[in-house]
Amino acid sequence: MRRVIFNQKGGVGKSTITCNLAAISAVEGKRTLVVDLDVQGNSTQYLLGRNEPHSDKTIAHFFKECLSLSLFGGNNANSGLEPAIHETPFPNLFIIPSHPELEPLQSRLESRFKIFKLREALEKLQGFDNIYIDTPPVLNFYSQSALIAAEKCLVPFDCDTFARAALYTLMRSIAEVKADHNQNLEVEGIIVNQYQKQANLPRQLVGELLAEGLPVLASMISPSVKVRESHTLAQPMVHYLPNHKLSDEFRALYAEIHK
Repeated sequence: MRRVIFNQKGGVGKSTITCNLAAISAVEGKRTLVVDLDVQGNSTQYLLGRNEPHSDKTIAHFFKECLSLSLFGGNNANSGLEPAIHETPFPNLFIIPSHPELEPLQSRLESRFKIFKLREALEKLQGFDNIYIDTPPVLNFYSQSALIAAEKCLVPFDCDTFARAALYTLMRSIAEVKADHNQNLEVEGIIVNQYQKQANLPRQLVGELLAEGLPVLASMISPSVKVRESHTLAQPMVHYLPNHKLSDEFRALYAEIHK
């Protein structure tokens, strides 16, 4: 199953949710891959403990190969995603890291209409039970490529009035990609992040979303400083503090979307 975690608003926890769901998948015995398409590389740092692999192949290498093949034609034994897959320190969990070179590559990829290349490569990729795709906080070439490549879309939502306003634009953007490029894409659910159940505003916002029929998932993620600690230590919560409340919340979220 290929899932994309997407929101055009930054700071909503995309990378945190991506990596923690992927880590739980791996702990459950599923061979799991994270694809980091965000030039900031937060998922890469979270799982590898560094900002970027300097000497190894990354997702930028894959996209450069796409351009190279279009320029020179023919087949390349090193093309595809396999050369860019890295093991993480955690069993069953792998990542295709991000790289700053993604930024200057974008205009060239757009001009040569390489928007379907990620989907083609992921469809050919063998040996993974679950694939999670982290995206940049903007609807650009990479996030559109991810939406085209995915079967399910998870939308992180922090309980904020501005985030709610942006959510409607986001849902329209996803609907357009579905209509134009990926009829199989399904919004699996809205993940309420940073949810403070004792506060009035979060409860009100979630209630309004549910009343409007939006697919809000029942499993919500609480705020905790332990998440920042897990980022610093490059250990998803299920490894850092497996018995913590937040780890249980991520497990509940994983179980809800995999039921």
